[in-house]
Amino acid sequence: MLPVEGPLPRRLRRAEDIARRTPVHVVWEITLACNLKCAHCGSRAGRPRQDELSTEECLDVVRQLAELGTRDINLIGGEAYLRRDWLTIVKAIADAGMHCSIQTGGRGLTLEKIKAAAAAGVGTLGISIDGPREVHDRLRGFAGSFDQAIGVLRNVAAVGIVPGVNTQINALSKPHLREIFDIIAANGAKAWQVQLTAAMGNAVDNSDFLIQPYEIREVVDTLAELFERGREIGLRLLPGNSIGYFGPYEHRWRTLTDEATHWTGCTAGETNLGLEADGKIKGCPSLPADPYGAGLTRDMSLRDAIEALGPKTIRRDGNRGSSFCGSCYYWNVCNGGCTWIAHGITNQRGNNPNCYYRARELAKLGLRERIVKVAEAPGQPFDFGRFEIVVEDTAGQRVPERLARDRKKRPRGRKLVLCMNCSEYLFASERFCPHCNAAQPRRRRRAVSAEPRVQLLMDQIDHHSRQIMEMVYGADHGPVGPEETTSR
Repeated sequence: MLPVEGPLPRRLRRAEDIARRTPVHVVWEITLACNLKCAHCGSRAGRPRQDELSTEECLDVVRQLAELGTRDINLIGGEAYLRRDWLTIVKAIADAGMHCSIQTGGRGLTLEKIKAAAAAGVGTLGISIDGPREVHDRLRGFAGSFDQAIGVLRNVAAVGIVPGVNTQINALSKPHLREIFDIIAANGAKAWQVQLTAAMGNAVDNSDFLIQPYEIREVVDTLAELFERGREIGLRLLPGNSIGYFGPYEHRWRTLTDEATHWTGCTAGETNLGLEADGKIKGCPSLPADPYGAGLTRDMSLRDAIEALGPKTIRRDGNRGSSFCGSCYYWNVCNGGCTWIAHGITNQRGNNPNCYYRARELAKLGLRERIVKVAEAPGQPFDFGRFEIVVEDTAGQRVPERLARDRKKRPRGRKLVLCMNCSEYLFASERFCPHCNAAQPRRRRRAVSAEPRVQLLMDQIDHHSRQIMEMVYGADHGPVGPEETTSR
């Protein structure tokens, strides 16, 4: 566990955030224009979208997000700084009291632009670095892009913006994770977010870049080693939503406070929100607007969009999982891991083979999984192909998919605690750890505040009251009493 001093992390979801479905963290693609040609780009960035939001429309989005309680906005592209008004948008976000970060490939991002970003209010700037020079330049499509990215990393640290690095883990970068760590540490990085290259967009066209599910154990074991090295020098490794889940490292690297935490399921449309440059609203920036979208900012308020996204969130969509995930010991908590990864493979969520626990448990049975492309992507931004998940034995011979099931019994409930012996998560109701068979001490139940649930019910009552008044008096009626609110 990592003790945290000072205020709680901005992205930390509180009980009231979940109850009210506050869009705590928003990733906003403000333009699809890009000056790189990344072989693994999910959005196939390059040219701006048709009819991208105007400055005035963007500022209205900022206002709405502030009213909804958003605390963190990450501006992406394409390249965000290729929009002429990007600094105006940054300043509006900062002036509204929200943290603004930018993710960039770094090509053409000069020291002057970095200084201007700092002055406008950018608090964190993440640079994509996907390997040593040869690997990075191949993935990013331009010779010299690695050197420019390293130069941006150094300049960001010098200007005073918190310097972070984002790395895509794929077949090309996987052998170089330790080397990447050494490179970014030497050049001033303070945070390192790692995520798997998902089967979306250009990555579908270059599917040989994707790692195989059975390789996820080696990847996570290596990252766990680097996480500990990073703790010693002040470089925090942050696992993205696409990588994990559970196993012996979960309580260490996913914890943001001094209390151990774990993956609790995809938060798309619940406390996370994605926006596209033309105003499309969706639960996650990496997912397609269909079937994970709600509409356009030009046509509806963000508050109404969040309501429309409700039935599409993992806890309300009725999906019970399939294959190993459907039988998994952790399903009640995990719900199939990252929707983005699962959808990229099977075109639906609930079956995610890129899971540490899943690969480990299958290995105990003498099995492993591979993905094989069976359909190409159509060539549009945020598009998907389709892959078959093949189950094999240790000799590489295909076996029936029904053999790939979790053998552990799944208890009811969602409350997990750490085993006092092996430090893996088990359900609080269990007297013996299913992972190591160690007896567990009796644990005192912590009192849970009813305040978030009460407030949620009050909000729902208020919402239905307004609907009734509109039905009786019409949508434009004025206040009829001191308790009525006109906010939507």
